[in-house]
Amino acid sequence: MDRDQLVGRTEKAWAAFAESYAGLSDSQMTDALVTRTWSVKDIISHVTWWEEEALKYLPLIATGGRTPRYSAMYGGIDAFNAVMTEERRGLSLSAVLGRADEVHARLIRYLGSVPEELLATDTRFRRRLRVDTYSHYRRHATVIEEWRNRS
Repeated sequence: MDRDQLVGRTEKAWAAFAESYAGLSDSQMTDALVTRTWSVKDIISHVTWWEEEALKYLPLIATGGRTPRYSAMYGGIDAFNAVMTEERRGLSLSAVLGRADEVHARLIRYLGSVPEELLATDTRFRRRLRVDTYSHYRRHATVIEEWRNRS
């Protein structure tokens, strides 16, 4: 896969994620629980902080570095997600949406600067990118769409 294909895949999944909550009212985005504990706003925050994690650790991976383990730092990914949820829960919907757009734009710009060889095959870099971005967007878009269909 070349850069254009990978960026295209990422943008297509991002657009589907955004479409999953398009047209919802502010109260539907903030008050209704899509999961047992998360609103749509919380899910958008969650997707954003994982893009931020990608932007933090992909450059390290690109140079052959090892990323810290979430189990050692936080007690696991679920514990990290819980910490981040509480840290960002007080943000306004407009702040969450603005941050999501800004971070996603930074991610796309960053992908434009990455050496092609990191993108072309199944590298550690590419696996981390997939997990933190386009496969992650799809998973949460599906959760929101299923919630919308039940509501």
